[in-house]
Amino acid sequence: MARLPDFEALAIFAKVVELRSFAAAAGELATSKATVSKAVTRLEERLGARLFNRTSRRLALTDAGHKLAERATRLLADGEAAENEALAQSVAPRGLVRLAVPMSFGVKAVAPLLPEFFQAYPEVSVDLHLSDATVDLIGEGFDAALRIARLPDSSLIARRLFTMPRYTVAAPAYLKRHGRPAHPMHLAGHKCFSYAYLSTPNVWQYTNAAGEQASVRPAGQLRVNNGEAVMPALLAGLGIADLPEFIVGEAISAGQVEVILKDWKQPEGAVHLVMPPGGPRPARVEALAEFLAAKLPGTCKRRKRVQKALFS
Repeated sequence: MARLPDFEALAIFAKVVELRSFAAAAGELATSKATVSKAVTRLEERLGARLFNRTSRRLALTDAGHKLAERATRLLADGEAAENEALAQSVAPRGLVRLAVPMSFGVKAVAPLLPEFFQAYPEVSVDLHLSDATVDLIGEGFDAALRIARLPDSSLIARRLFTMPRYTVAAPAYLKRHGRPAHPMHLAGHKCFSYAYLSTPNVWQYTNAAGEQASVRPAGQLRVNNGEAVMPALLAGLGIADLPEFIVGEAISAGQVEVILKDWKQPEGAVHLVMPPGGPRPARVEALAEFLAAKLPGTCKRRKRVQKALFS
């Protein structure tokens, strides 16, 4: 039977390489300098080659040491990651999770789910940050965020939960007074409400089945940084709005507003759960992430009512 590699000696060697000192490696590993020295010597004897040139003042890698160092360092890192991941999964979820969520979506969709989450995980608490502005997860110390958009490329870990369509809508009273736009470019002659945090600020983009594209810069009396703030003016028949389904879906189903430009589609957005890169993540963060991933797509049930209102 072939002998297993001397993983302990390889890990100790990698730590000496990292710290460039036997004594420093011994201190970080909470062992004696003699133990570190014996492990390196054992590895050298096994490989039949010196790994370090040692003097009283200097420690330098030999050619053989250089060749081994990269693999040993990777082996140590993989071992630490595997151990940390197993440990994180074995620890009961507890502690604080900082979660950033768009304001209206947080109030309508996330907050109602939290009582159930707290019952399942009584030792986890949530700091729910509600803002439509995109937060810096790493710089501001957030564990996770929900984002409703087409995500740009980034180093963040993103998990797509479900699609979130947008609709261009107006109240029947507005359409009766001002007419119904048949083409996106007709919106230039209408009063439109704009939203500050679109991925393409101040621009509404459309594509039809033939592949024709149109971009419009809406103009009107109201610009907001929260989509919910548009609803009173929209329902009062004062203009046209472009809103995600979770804000305007109920009004569409109830006939309070009508979807216009049905032959044109906006770029499809989605609800994403994003987290900082790296891992493993604490059990409390994983618990909340899995809970939201399981529960939030249930909002799709309302979409069937919206689609029925659109095509009935």
